[in-house]
Amino acid sequence: MKKKLMIGILATTFLMAACGNSEANTKEESKSGSKALVVSTFGLSEDIVKKDIIAPFEKANDAKVTLEVGNSADRYTKLLNNPNAGIDVIELAQANATQGNKEELFEKITEKEVPNIKELTSGATEVYESGAGIPIAVNSIGIVYDKEKVGKEITSWDDLWSSDLKGKISVPDISTTAGPLMLYVASDHAGVDITTDKGKAAFEAMKELKPNVVKTYSKSSDLANMFQSGEIEVAVVADFAVDIIQGASKEATYVVPKSGTYANFNTINVPKNAKNKELAYAFVNERISEASQKIKAVSLNEGPTNSKVTLDEKQAENKTYGEVADRAKTVDFSFINDNLSNWVDQWNRTMNQ
Repeated sequence: MKKKLMIGILATTFLMAACGNSEANTKEESKSGSKALVVSTFGLSEDIVKKDIIAPFEKANDAKVTLEVGNSADRYTKLLNNPNAGIDVIELAQANATQGNKEELFEKITEKEVPNIKELTSGATEVYESGAGIPIAVNSIGIVYDKEKVGKEITSWDDLWSSDLKGKISVPDISTTAGPLMLYVASDHAGVDITTDKGKAAFEAMKELKPNVVKTYSKSSDLANMFQSGEIEVAVVADFAVDIIQGASKEATYVVPKSGTYANFNTINVPKNAKNKELAYAFVNERISEASQKIKAVSLNEGPTNSKVTLDEKQAENKTYGEVADRAKTVDFSFINDNLSNWVDQWNRTMNQ
């Protein structure tokens, strides 16, 4: 069990916020006459979530929703340690949701309970069928760089290994959601399918890349500061953080190589011990509806997982949508989780020494 808990903690995300305890509020809200629902979710942009997602649902369903917010790994570990924590719905990063499915924490949801499942994109459907839950948002990795300082265009992942980028790059730490995706890129550079050698070729490629890497990063805010100070000129980044970087450095250009990218999905699940499952299913169904997905794609800068959502050129900027989504490959987070402890050790020896 200790190993399983460590995997849950390591597979963390960029999205950090203080955890809250909502049990007292839940009891009070149940007495008010409204149907009560406790939703465990990410802490980022909580005000927008309440306005664009929670408030419309409460009004339409005569419900009172209490949010428990925090980073994905902490909230997952809390549910794992106490399945009776009173959570009706939980939104997690794909890695944590995959582990939760392995631990049999969640209900098996079908179109009968959540009809909008049929509207999921092909990539989201693939993740849903893997058992990781129902995808509510998708992001992927790309390259952000200062074209003027670099002095040339960067168009491919292989460009990162160019000797003229020595001491100019930052890459996501292995402990972040994007970290394992970076290993997939490195394995591709080595010409090896990462699932065939469990990352051996990927780490050899990372050794070759190390002279170009100034430091790894765990928070997008740290990455933005490094760009702003001129400490780095190039970085591998998840698309949801691009706006933060461009806000700090107006010269930053974002590119997703034509060869493709790798995607991470945030998913939603209903714990087996949820007390309000009927209302929870209604919430999940609304969460992946065309209307809700369109609203949050714009206000929360999230790639939609409902295939009916259409975004104009401006709305689609820096998102896993359209042509970018078409070339974004899904990854097997069961494979990642099984190898993560070993990868963390190798990463620290290779990149952090």
